[in-house]
Amino acid sequence: MIQKVRSGEELNKVTLKDFLVKKDFISNRKSKLYIEQFSNGFSNLTYLIQIENKELVLRCPPKGAIKYGHDMGREFKVLKGLNKGFSKAPKAFIYSDDKSIIGAPFYIMEKIEGVILSKNEANKRNISATEYKKIANKWLDSFVELHKLDFNKIGLGDLGKPNGYVERQIKNWSKQYLNAATEENSKSEKIMDWLKKNMPTNYSHSLIHNDYKYDNVVFRDESWNKIESILDWEMCTLGDPLMDLGTSLAYWTMESDHQMILQTLNYPTAKPGNPGRMELVNLYEERSKKKINDLVFYYVYGLFKIAVIVQQIYYRYDKGLTSNEKFKDLNKMTQLMCTIGWQSIQKNRIENLF
Repeated sequence: MIQKVRSGEELNKVTLKDFLVKKDFISNRKSKLYIEQFSNGFSNLTYLIQIENKELVLRCPPKGAIKYGHDMGREFKVLKGLNKGFSKAPKAFIYSDDKSIIGAPFYIMEKIEGVILSKNEANKRNISATEYKKIANKWLDSFVELHKLDFNKIGLGDLGKPNGYVERQIKNWSKQYLNAATEENSKSEKIMDWLKKNMPTNYSHSLIHNDYKYDNVVFRDESWNKIESILDWEMCTLGDPLMDLGTSLAYWTMESDHQMILQTLNYPTAKPGNPGRMELVNLYEERSKKKINDLVFYYVYGLFKIAVIVQQIYYRYDKGLTSNEKFKDLNKMTQLMCTIGWQSIQKNRIENLF
């Protein structure tokens, strides 16, 4: 969804136009520049740039953000690599770390046309159960395709350090949670301790997205036959693909989930026709040829990671670093994700938790 630029998140049109002229994106610095902001998403800021019959997308970090997950140069490198051998990534055009232009590093990429199944978009459409089954299958096929991608062939073999990946993730996300904590949460402490004690020691590695969900894919149209592009590659790295799956499972709400989960998350995956979490796991195993052990660990990790991400965003709101009112209750979402995670640990399963 596109809206007016939020107060405090405006871009300097004069310096941006100078940059676009210098890089031959436009021919005349006097051309009218229109800037709007994409409202969906909770992390990096994304703008629609319209000038000289061109539509471009600009991405930059929010004010007060830590570098992890907001490294524009790294995200640009990921897209440029993907552009060499993966058809489902936006074309990246140019990156700049010159903060004098808009106040932060940024990059510019193509605007992708199509349908994004956000909560609002899904609710506006009369999508049948048969269509949701097709949507889920296309979504999963692209997920598995990404995990099978030859990352060395596209120049992304140095993107991360796969050895020790799981251990580093648990350590780093725990540290980030503690740095962003604004109130006591006993379940988060228990989960951090449990994750540390229950890490798998044997795992594979692949290119992973780290935030793969319905509202980060763009379908070409409402036939749901083709995914045109996958968005938001800011956390992409080389790591355990099952941790990628765990994050997606954490977002994957079900029709049978407790009402407090559905009221807070309310993702389209809860609509009839979508597979449940266990069915999704079975389908992933079948298509990826991977056997998933330690399933509860991966699911709880995904829940905790989302809890940390939303807590970091709430921290920025709490400290007055963003004025976006949709962030004001994210601390409650942090608490909920930890509650779900602790229930999963106690019951040793990923469904029927309450």
